[in-house]
Amino acid sequence: MTNVKIVTDSSCTIEKSVRDNLDIHVMPLAIMIDGVVYPDDDQLSGEKFMEMMAQAKSLPKTSQPPIGEFISMYDSLGEDGSEVISIHMTKGLSGTVEAARQASNLTKTKVTVIDSDTTDQGLSFQVIRAAELAKEGKSADEILKEVQKVQENTTLYIGISTLDNLVKGGRISRTTGLLSSVLNIRVVMNFTHGELIPVAKGRGKKTFDKWFNNLKKELKALPNVRQIGISHADAAELAQEFKEGLQELFPDMNIPVLHTNPVIATHTGKNAFAIMYYVD
Repeated sequence: MTNVKIVTDSSCTIEKSVRDNLDIHVMPLAIMIDGVVYPDDDQLSGEKFMEMMAQAKSLPKTSQPPIGEFISMYDSLGEDGSEVISIHMTKGLSGTVEAARQASNLTKTKVTVIDSDTTDQGLSFQVIRAAELAKEGKSADEILKEVQKVQENTTLYIGISTLDNLVKGGRISRTTGLLSSVLNIRVVMNFTHGELIPVAKGRGKKTFDKWFNNLKKELKALPNVRQIGISHADAAELAQEFKEGLQELFPDMNIPVLHTNPVIATHTGKNAFAIMYYVD
């Protein structure tokens, strides 16, 4: 049977130990800060990036990997006859998945490219499941069916404390951003099909607390929650508070709390969080 190798991009928030253990290959995006380009790799931690972004004169810009780099990676991974499944963040945030598709038509390796329709740990749910099955020796078709199942059953919520970066990035209007800043507005949104849909809005942290209590009720009512992940952008204390609340509901589940990657933090700004889960 042909081996299958798994590729993703650096918007996939995942523990390095898990990534290494499952042989997951990561294509880094690039981050430009005040004219200097940095690869979004292990050398640029989320914490270090937040410091650099705070000192930057303008909002950092992210760019998708060059098609040539995808081709080189695919060619290399396929030298032993392996197939590749390449799973990437939603096209709603980046052209990365399209670059991967173009490269898949130019490489000598058989590559299937998947738009995850999500990002961060929501993306990692699909990537980890694919890599687990690949390690078990499953076929590409078997893996793709399972990835589709995970994708269809994943929910991602994102909480924003400042809308400044979303305004600068053109994702919301300047007027909305200004009002939110003046009124100390907190917003929780459901990230679905590449779009941010507000589900809670109010002043101060109590907005997050009230929403989180509703989330716990939502999760408690679900029959089979397979995995939960928590990511944050310089909001470790809040993320840990959420973890403790969720761990009470799911005492046997390993719920990772990870600093999000620079690609996502550029959009969210400081003191943001995301909670995502999927069900069987």
